[in-house]
Amino acid sequence: MVFVLKIFLDTANLDSIKKYNDMGLVDGITTNPTLLSKENSGDPEEIMGEIVRLVHGPVSLEVISTEYEGMLGEGRRLSKFGKNVVVKIPMLPEGLKAVRTLHNEGIKTNVTLIFSANQALLAAKSGASYVSPFIGRLDDVGQVGMDVVRDTVAIFKNYSFDCEVLVASVRHPLHVIEAGKIGAGVVTLPPEVLGKMMSHPLTDIGLARFLEDWKKTKSSQKVTVSR
Repeated sequence: MVFVLKIFLDTANLDSIKKYNDMGLVDGITTNPTLLSKENSGDPEEIMGEIVRLVHGPVSLEVISTEYEGMLGEGRRLSKFGKNVVVKIPMLPEGLKAVRTLHNEGIKTNVTLIFSANQALLAAKSGASYVSPFIGRLDDVGQVGMDVVRDTVAIFKNYSFDCEVLVASVRHPLHVIEAGKIGAGVVTLPPEVLGKMMSHPLTDIGLARFLEDWKKTKSSQKVTVSR
């Protein structure tokens, strides 16, 4: 049973990971080939290895193949990066077959590119550790992404799936609030969204006012002493 909403960072940027990990905010990481391709600081294999070393929580590393044997081989290889690796598998018939085999071998999986509760249900039945509904992309095409999360959470509560709902394609802080209200286990979000969650203009105004009042107090003390 999940008692807290876990926050994963959806990034392969080591600076961002270190920054928020030092704050104690990073429960895990999700990566994909696109995110890794954006990092010009090193070889993707080296970056994945460093992420696994930095973060103690689950780290999703994605396969490239779309065929069963290819996904199986990649999944086994990726799992060797560390005990906290979760192999990310696309929602395909061949993918579900790979998920079942990897599950039987004790390797955790995250089924990605899920756009319906039906897909999430099948992934969980195949043995996935996580299912990742892409809510932002559903919103983009006129559907309500959170409806898929809501339906999936309700279905999972009816059964004893050892699988967590990982809300992906998060575009803004309101998505995080909604995921928490629904009862999703995990949200994965870009560093910039996590940064927005920390900020509020009234916090900035309040802090500036406190500091200004403190300066006035110190100035007043200096005047009193000089007399």
